[in-house]
Amino acid sequence: MSQKFRWGILSTGNIAKTFARGLTSIDDAELVAVGSRTRESADRFGDEFSVPHRHSTYEDLARDPDVDAIYVATPHPMHHDNAILCLEHDKPVLVEKPFTVNASEAKRVIETARSRGVFCMEAMWTRFLPVIAKLREIVESGEIGDVRMVQANFAFRAQFNPESRLFKPELGGGGLLDVGIYAISFARMIMKNAPLEVYSMADMGKTGVDEQAAIILRYGAERMAMLMCGTRVTTKHDACVYGTDGYAIVHHPFWHGTKLTVKKGDDEQTLEIPYDGNGYTHEAREVMACIRAGKLESDVMPLDETHSIMKTLDWVRSQWNLEYPWE
Repeated sequence: MSQKFRWGILSTGNIAKTFARGLTSIDDAELVAVGSRTRESADRFGDEFSVPHRHSTYEDLARDPDVDAIYVATPHPMHHDNAILCLEHDKPVLVEKPFTVNASEAKRVIETARSRGVFCMEAMWTRFLPVIAKLREIVESGEIGDVRMVQANFAFRAQFNPESRLFKPELGGGGLLDVGIYAISFARMIMKNAPLEVYSMADMGKTGVDEQAAIILRYGAERMAMLMCGTRVTTKHDACVYGTDGYAIVHHPFWHGTKLTVKKGDDEQTLEIPYDGNGYTHEAREVMACIRAGKLESDVMPLDETHSIMKTLDWVRSQWNLEYPWE
């Protein structure tokens, strides 16, 4: 590996561009390659971000010997195939959330990574933000007592467009995979285990995907999470952790938050904890640190936890009778 960590990005959409901008805040990282399905798209992205290696197929990117890791930034249904393609060429991958569209796909990606001994991680960037790291420290220290409840909401108003990925079943549309995963992953991080019971309901839209949903997860006696997500109404994006001795709130928007309030008895403190770059910087640093240390997965976003979260998403969808066309 060269002195600088050399990134490749698979896909050229908006999320790929956001990640590329995040890399500019890391001194020892450089974006050296991009892969697209067309030469024109690869060249446009390459021109915008000064990328030297421009590949017109994803396989060519996976074969590039000058790439240390690949960020998979395609739409949800493509994550499985794209990640496995890279892993089978022994390329470490950071796979945009949701990791896949269901648990069986996630299992295959994870098994491929482990069988080949190649690093793999879900790009749940919220996990790596300094404010979330501070929250974990507070919760694990027992400062707010034993955690009993978590509440997190992430819904936004999108204009209806049946051709948009948000409303198209063929692209894994709906609020759950797009933004509900943030809330479910947050609850899983705090509770440290998978839910034992799931209760949920959703309003299904004209195209057959979930447009708004409410979810209750029970993690055993006296431990539960209450979550909302959707694409047709805007909620406040707070995430709250309630313990027996106090509570902690990551303020709106928790998924890229900078403000944390901790209340214990009469004492209340609000902390401002900024993130570097555009926030994606922190997950990229985690990948780089893990690979340089010879690790095959992250302690902050381990693969078994990613698989567990996908199982919960499947469980929630099963209560809505929501299946995607290829399932």
